[in-house]
Amino acid sequence: MVTYIDGRFVDDADATVSVRSRALNYGLGCFGGIRGYLADDGKQVFIFRLDQHVERLDVSARMLCMQLTVEPARLKEIVVELVRKNEVHHDVYVRPMVISGSNELSPILKAEDSSLIVYSLPLKRYIDKEAIAVCVSSWRRVADNAIPARAKPTAAYLNSALARREATDNGFDEAILLTEHGTVSEGSAEHVFIVRGDKLVSPPSTEDNLEGITRRTLIQLAAEDLGLAFEERPIARTELYVASEMFLCGTGAEVTPVASVDRRPLGSGKPGPITARIKKHFNDVVRGRVAHRRSWLTPVWE
Repeated sequence: MVTYIDGRFVDDADATVSVRSRALNYGLGCFGGIRGYLADDGKQVFIFRLDQHVERLDVSARMLCMQLTVEPARLKEIVVELVRKNEVHHDVYVRPMVISGSNELSPILKAEDSSLIVYSLPLKRYIDKEAIAVCVSSWRRVADNAIPARAKPTAAYLNSALARREATDNGFDEAILLTEHGTVSEGSAEHVFIVRGDKLVSPPSTEDNLEGITRRTLIQLAAEDLGLAFEERPIARTELYVASEMFLCGTGAEVTPVASVDRRPLGSGKPGPITARIKKHFNDVVRGRVAHRRSWLTPVWE
């Protein structure tokens, strides 16, 4: 495999950072997660919403007093070039990162220390189950005015890791984090949707969660393509228990149905009809089967 690091494409073994790096010692950095999907012809790969992912990483870096070391247009070229160099003809995950490359001791953020890394790996299903069991974590989501959720910062994922470890230790597949105010924020690395009546509901980004690209995509698809009603508002913990359906979403998780919350089954305990419709349509979109959504896809192979 080949990785891009600071202007060079190198073998993975040569894509290294110092043990003194501020990125390693303090978690100074931010990242993106981008999916590429194999088309039905078995050869073409479509990178999903590349423009939005690059834009968000650019914004994230600036929010953290860092910077992309290339222009956004060049970063898009790098992502496509990396996938080509790795001869990808399968589902793929691409991670661009902006980290502090400084080896100095203090945890200081400076734009001139920014280092750009992009790597890829094969990825099919992030959560390989038809439906998952989740719990509400005892860990609270770190507040946006403590570590900005919108920036997708590397340091914030200790919060996610603690919540997910607690969940798996107790026999669950995933954790749901609440804000300090006790309302639903997100999963350890996914956004939350529930169905109340015939309406799709999801908490806004002001609930200390990432401004998710997959989340925005599903909202648009639900309203414009599937004719579903959607409401963005805070969600109470107990609403999760009485929802008729629930699913998590994200670049990795895609659309992952939830069967139970804190051992309380939702509906039949299997993916509900609205979740199933959204999941199928999303899968059709990312693989290039929906003509009017092709503009969201960047083909790798000419």
